Amino acid sequence: MNETDVLTVLADTGAMLTGHFELRSGLHSDRFFQCANALRYPEAAETLCRALVEKMQPVLQDGIDAVIAPALGGLVVGHEVARVLGVMSIFAEKADGVLVMRRFKIEPGKRYVVAEDVVTRGGRVQETVDIVRAGGGVVAGIGVLVDRSAGNAQFDAPMVSLIEMAPTVWEPAVCPLCKTGSKAEHPGS
Repeated sequence: MNETDVLTVLADTGAMLTGHFELRSGLHSDRFFQCANALRYPEAAETLCRALVEKMQPVLQDGIDAVIAPALGGLVVGHEVARVLGVMSIFAEKADGVLVMRRFKIEPGKRYVVAEDVVTRGGRVQETVDIVRAGGGVVAGIGVLVDRSAGNAQFDAPMVSLIEMAPTVWEPAVCPLCKTGSKAEHPGS
């Protein structure tokens, strides 16, 4: 699956939006990736996640024991990636504003893939990486559908994405869309 194929799936399923958006990072943009729109279609989710696993093969050579995803956006990606790999899928979820392991436990020495739908600055991925390491696990790699940082989000584990894009983003104080009187939407992530 090439980048054009990925963009076609995202566009056809309504996952690539245009308008005026406030991102989870607080930045504003005229584009928003609502991957949940693509992932609500099981065939699209399977297609995208299977392609992600295929692209991640060099990272997976030493084996994987489980996939972990930050809830909520990464849940379906984590589950589908784990299904393709034939391993367990777990997730971290928010409690008092931070990601924690409430339902599952990281197994020391086990190798994990961190799965996420979209990365902008990488905060939730880094939180998930930190959870795995704090539990004694090994982060073998990170798989994301869309790297909207265009490679600028950096981690100390290899990250693989189906596409890298860097839509224009602005700090709210200098957002040209705000200056025209437009109100930023926060469609969720």
